[in-house]
Formats: sequence, structure tokens, C-alpha cells
Amino acid sequence: MPIIVQAGGAFAMAVAGGAVAALVARSHNQLCSLISLGAGTLFGVAAFAVAPECFEVLRWWQFLLAVGTGYGVFAVISRKIFHVCPACAASHFDETSRHRFSEIAAAMMLALSIHCTVDGIALAAGHAEHRIAAGALDLYVALAICVHKIPEGLALGALLLGAGFRRGRMLWIVAAVESTTLLGAALGWLVLRDVSGLWVAVALAHAAGGFLFLSVHAVLGEVFQHHKGLVLGSFAAGVGAIGVLMVLIPLQH
Repeated sequence: MPIIVQAGGAFAMAVAGGAVAALVARSHNQLCSLISLGAGTLFGVAAFAVAPECFEVLRWWQFLLAVGTGYGVFAVISRKIFHVCPACAASHFDETSRHRFSEIAAAMMLALSIHCTVDGIALAAGHAEHRIAAGALDLYVALAICVHKIPEGLALGALLLGAGFRRGRMLWIVAAVESTTLLGAALGWLVLRDVSGLWVAVALAHAAGGFLFLSVHAVLGEVFQHHKGLVLGSFAAGVGAIGVLMVLIPLQH
């Protein structure tokens, strides 16, 4: 699948999430379910699709180092700048955050833009891996990111509406921030299209570290504050969906 189609699909999913926020009121439980489902797909792809592919090329310490840098980058951004994903930190966006939006807007936009750029690079890396190894990982990465984009756009849109933005302006902001996914895909395509399989695997492992951070952060952020069964059940459904897909479309070498 052309990388521009994948990136465009992810971008459209995020904007669609923002549109849902503009048109339909969503309860926190519904948002938690969507967040956990998306987190499960990210975890499933990282653990069951990316890791086996990377171990075909990387040594265990190279893989762990690349995963650790991906996890660490998102952890530092979330600690030092702002929560890197509004969906994964939905419980933090309470009324106080909405009232303080003018103070936190720049930091939030920067953090989320970095997150979306990494999503785009992950799409490009999956596409490059597909070209090199003729596997199905390209599809898995694209699917997981697209599923995650829906609650991401929904959460961002809900935050902006709660902060007093009109629906039209909210959609423009969501589209502007999420457009960095397209930027990341373009950058990834330019950088990764001519590199060796080793560096493609490093990029994939780095992206997998970010996926693990998002999935763990999303579940831990909700499971101790809301319905544990709903969160864990939706997370398991996301992981299971990737498992079923891998049975239907196994990785090929």
C-alpha cells in the first residue's frame, strides 16, 4: 500500500475523531473503551509483529536499545513538556486543564506533533520493511496507528471544545496538529527508502518503543481510576484483533 495512502488514512481517522467530538457527546467510559482498544492494537503490533521481524536483523541488545530510546523519548516528552497523547492521558484532561488551556496549548501541540511525526515515521519504516522482507508488517503498523488515531482525535477535539473553542476552529486545530503525521511519513520515506535493512529494523524497534509507552501509559492511566474490567477487556480485544489478523495474514519471509 503506498505510504501516502497509509499516512492519509491515519490523518483522516484522527480528523474523523475530532468530527465525532464536534457532533456527538461521548461519555468517559466510551472514550476509555476506544483508548484501550487502540492501546491494545499498538501493543499487539509491537510485541507480536515488530519484535519478531526486528530479531531477524538485530541482536537482542540492539533491539532493546532501540526500543528503550523510543520509550524514553516519549517518557521524557510527557514528563518535561506535556502528555504526548491526549487519548492516552484522558484522565488528566479534567476541568482544570480545560480552564488552563491557553497556558498549556503550546506545550500540548508540540508534544502531540512530535507523537504524530513519529507515527508517520513508523508508517514509513513499516513500508520499507515490507519492501525489504515482503512481509505483512506494513499492514499491521498502519492498522494499529489508524485505530489509535480515532480516540486521539476524539480526545483532542473534546479538550478543545471544553476549552471554549468553536467546532469549526477545533477541527482546523486537530487537522493542523495531525497533519504532522503526513510530515513524518514524508521524512521517513526520504530517509529510509535507500538505507539497509539494519537501519529500517532500528527505526521499527524505536517506533515499537513508542507504541509500548502509549499502550502502557493508556492502560495504567485509566485502570486505577475507572472501570478496570472495561479497560482491560478493550485492551485485550485490541491485542486479540492483531492476533487474529496475524493468523489470517501471517508474516512471510
